[in-house]
Amino acid sequence: MRIVSLLPAATDLVAELGLLPQLVGRTHECDWPQGEIDAVPVVTASEITEGMDSREISETVHHGSSIYTLDTNLLRELKPDVVLTQDLCDVCALSYRPVSEAVRKLDTDVTVLSLEPRTLHEVLDCLRTLGEVLGAEDVARQRIGDLNKRLEAVRAKVAGKPRPRVAAIEWLDPVWPAGHWVPEQIAYAGGTPLLAEPGEHTRPIEWRQVVDAEPDILVLMPCGFTPAKTRQELDRLKGFDAVDRRYIVDGSAYFNRPGPRVVDGVELLARLFHQVE
Repeated sequence: MRIVSLLPAATDLVAELGLLPQLVGRTHECDWPQGEIDAVPVVTASEITEGMDSREISETVHHGSSIYTLDTNLLRELKPDVVLTQDLCDVCALSYRPVSEAVRKLDTDVTVLSLEPRTLHEVLDCLRTLGEVLGAEDVARQRIGDLNKRLEAVRAKVAGKPRPRVAAIEWLDPVWPAGHWVPEQIAYAGGTPLLAEPGEHTRPIEWRQVVDAEPDILVLMPCGFTPAKTRQELDRLKGFDAVDRRYIVDGSAYFNRPGPRVVDGVELLARLFHQVE
């Protein structure tokens, strides 16, 4: 089966199922597993450039048109059987509608699968769905079981410990609280999530609202930023030091993408909150 992934999290899921040899196309943002997908052709591009800051990126994203382009000629040459996309966030990747329209023009029999998880367990369910479509049901079942065991192991380790109030921020300018599965990641790790409910698609807020929520811990996880890039923009958060415990994490690897590494993110938060291994 020939797979094209138009979503970094979907590429992570394909790797989790052991199906990377079947991956024939990917996005420009697919970067994991490192070194194992470098030779896979890239079929997308973005208007976002490396030197743009949070405000410039935000203004570009909300300008009204898609920031992503799809190389339909290359897509045709790759002759995919399955194209993986999403319809959850227009900022994260190409959404379902333009992908579906592009595939329709190929005039071939292609399955377009849209992955749209909003909660932690829906992320794991994507493994089951993908396993069914790609003929890897047994592997998917085993991997889901392993990931759930890791989640329960973390929950057991932090049981009975004080639960710090945690504010997680996924964009800096404007300030945007992390929603969807992140509040559940915080709860599994032994914290009390603030500013968003599980599954919630959040909206921008004022920095003062973060401070007024009185978090014990602040976790910065800007989408698409490396920790180094995040540090460069800390001056955008006036009064950043108002919270005693502050952490910068790799959002793309462990929090922003709805793939199997969200479980790694839970384990990371548990270490930060409670120093448990």
